Amino acid sequence: MGMSGNGSGASNPMVGGAPMYPTKDIVDNAVNSKDHTTLVAAVKAADLVGTLKSPGPFTVFAPTNAAFAALPAGTVDTLLKPENKPTLTKVLTYHVVPGKLDSAALMSAINAGGGKATLKTASGGTLTATMSGGNVTVTDAKGGTATVTIANVYQSNGVIHVVNKVLLPG
Repeated sequence: MGMSGNGSGASNPMVGGAPMYPTKDIVDNAVNSKDHTTLVAAVKAADLVGTLKSPGPFTVFAPTNAAFAALPAGTVDTLLKPENKPTLTKVLTYHVVPGKLDSAALMSAINAGGGKATLKTASGGTLTATMSGGNVTVTDAKGGTATVTIANVYQSNGVIHVVNKVLLPG
């Protein structure tokens, strides 16, 4: 707790130009990030708002707008169509790991696993976490790799790690 008197709130990084409040839930913080408007639209389209506002806790690997934009042309528009809701839901829940895994917890799991940790996602898939040059990287079922660009954004119901790629289930 230290001497500052600010509690844990002092340590959250800014995300998308907005302060992230550890007293707010994942959804209420994400809507304020200008780098996560695509993610928020997708969460709404998949009806996952209620889930991500529940007590959790959850660890969310949150792709930026640029990460979504890097997908093949038309992918996001297609995923956001009502008829593709099951696919969209699977993609989004693949970015969610039950439990609160901050960087320290991820690194300790990676070390315990001899350099890699297998994370079970809310979609039922797995992600592989490794360390690369001081950053945590996460590899998806298709072999795509995302780097955590902003770690340890603490939420009332978990923690967000901002990532630079959209992770795709197998």
